[in-house]
Amino acid sequence: MANIYEQGLDRNSANFTPITPLLFLERSAAIYPHKTAIIHGELRQTWQQTDERCRRLASALQKHGIGLGDTVAVMLPNTPPMVEAHFGIPMAGAVLNALNTRLDPESIAFMLNHGEAKVVIVDPEFSAVMKKALEIAQKESGRDILVIDVEEKEFDVAGEKLGKLTYEQLLAQGDPKFAWQVPADEWQAICLNYTSGTTGNPKGVVYHHRGAAMNAVSNILDWDINRHPVYLWTLPMFHCNGWCFPWTIAARAGVNVCMRRVDAPHIFAAIKEHGVTHYCAAPIVHNLLVNAPDELKVGVPSGVKGLIAGAAPPASIIEGMEKLGFDLTHVYGLTETYGPAAICVRQDEWDDLDIGERARLNARQGMRYHLQQAIDVLNPETMQPVPADGETMGEIMFKGNITMRGYLKNQKATQEAFEGGWFHSGDLAVMNPDGYVKIKDRSKDIIISGGENISSIEVEDVLYRHPAVIAAAVVAKPDPKWGETPCAFLEIKSGVQVSPAEIIAHCKQHLAGFKVPKAIVFGELPKTSTGKIQKFELRKQAGSATAIDV
Repeated sequence: MANIYEQGLDRNSANFTPITPLLFLERSAAIYPHKTAIIHGELRQTWQQTDERCRRLASALQKHGIGLGDTVAVMLPNTPPMVEAHFGIPMAGAVLNALNTRLDPESIAFMLNHGEAKVVIVDPEFSAVMKKALEIAQKESGRDILVIDVEEKEFDVAGEKLGKLTYEQLLAQGDPKFAWQVPADEWQAICLNYTSGTTGNPKGVVYHHRGAAMNAVSNILDWDINRHPVYLWTLPMFHCNGWCFPWTIAARAGVNVCMRRVDAPHIFAAIKEHGVTHYCAAPIVHNLLVNAPDELKVGVPSGVKGLIAGAAPPASIIEGMEKLGFDLTHVYGLTETYGPAAICVRQDEWDDLDIGERARLNARQGMRYHLQQAIDVLNPETMQPVPADGETMGEIMFKGNITMRGYLKNQKATQEAFEGGWFHSGDLAVMNPDGYVKIKDRSKDIIISGGENISSIEVEDVLYRHPAVIAAAVVAKPDPKWGETPCAFLEIKSGVQVSPAEIIAHCKQHLAGFKVPKAIVFGELPKTSTGKIQKFELRKQAGSATAIDV
C-alpha cells in the first residue's frame, strides 16, 4: 500500500517542469532587457536582442524542417552566432553539435555523418576546411546538408560562401516572439560533443538538458558568481560547450566578451578595456599569461577570477598567476562530465601557508561540484574505494546529474564507461586524508620502470618549475635494462638556452633518482586544439626518437 505522501499528490504541469538551461536566457531578457549580453568588436548586443535573435534562429530552423532530435552542426569561433547557437538550436528541439575548429576535413566529415547533421552554420574563417569536409561527407553518405554562411562584420575575415543562405538571412525568416517549448523530458538531448580520440574515430558524447542546467548552476555556486559578471571567452565554446558557460552567463545576466583570437596581448587588452571579471582556460593559456612580456601586464586589475582545467596544472602556473594578482581556481572534469564536475575548494587556513604550499594544495582535483552526486577514487577491479592515504592509486569515477547520457551509436562503449554504476574517467589518482582527489596520471601514461610506478605528472610538475621551461611532457621510453624510463619533451622560452645536463640536475634536486628523466628532447610539443599536449604523438617519437640521453 502506498504511503500517505503518494496519495493525491501527483506531478502536474503546475508543480513540475523539466529542467533546461534555455529558461536562463528567457529570465535575463525579461528582467534585464537593456543590459549588455554580448560584446564583439564594436558590437554591443542586449539580452532582449539576444533572446529575440535566438527565437528567430529556432523559428527559422523549424521552417526549414528542423525539429526534435535533429542535429545542427556549427563551425564557429567564439563569436555572437556561437552564443546564440547554444540557445536557438535547442529551442527548436534540435541538438547542437559544436565542431572543433582546428580539425582536418576528414574528421569533420566523419562527425557530420555520424551525427547525421541536417544543417551546418559556418564562419568564413573556416570555409576552406568545411568545403572539403562537406564534399567528403556528401560523397560518403549521399546526404545534402543545408549550409548557412555567417558574414563577419566586425573583423576582416575572408572566406568563400558555401551555401545559398546567410546567417542574417536565416534569422530574418524567423519570428522574434517565437513561442519555443520547454522539452517534454529533461533527459532530451541538447548537445553532441566529440571526444578528441587518439586512436580510431572520436566518440560522440550526448548531453541532456538537465545536465547542462545542473553544470551551469554548479559553475555559479562553486565559483560564487554574482550578477552581471563580465566573462571573457578564452575557452573555445566547441570544447564541452565552453564548460556550459554560455548558459552560466545567461543565468547571471552577464556579459559575453567574444574573442576570435586568443593570445596574451588580446587577453590582457580585453581585461583592461572591458573590466573582465571571469574567464576560463587550459593551462597552456595561463602559461602564456605568466610568461607574457611585463609591458602587457601594466594596468591589469588584481582579483580577476580564472578557472584552470584541461590537464593537471603545474604548481608553477598556479603560483605564477597568483603573483600576477589573478584569483585562480582549479576545476577538473572530462567531455563526458560536461567539462568541470569537481573543484579544488580552497580552505581559509591555506591563506597562512607560503605560496608554494598553497599552489601545491590548489593543484589537486578536489571535491565534487555542488550538483554532482559523487567523485571518488575506486579500485576498478573491485569497485571499492581506495584507502584515503594519499598513496594508493585507483581510478577517478563520477556519478550524478553532471554525467553524459552516453556515446552516440556506441552502446558497447557506453556500457563499459558506466560499468558498476559509475562513470570511469580513465584517470589514475589517490584520495588524500582530507578527502581531496589528486590525479597521478592517465592510466596509459604511468611509467613502470624496474617495477616501480612513476607518475608523469609528478615529473612534469618539477620540470615546469625550471625557469627556462614553458611546456613539458614526460612519456615512457623503452629501456633494455629497466623496461622503460622517463623521457622528457620540453619547450624552452624564446631567447633562453639550457642544456640537458642542467635539466637533469634540476630534477635530481626534487625527485627520487629512478624518477629523473633519462632522456631530454627539446622542441615544440604537439597539442590539441584545446591546448592538451598530445602524448600519443610523443610516445611514438620516444620509441624511435633521437633523444639526448644523459
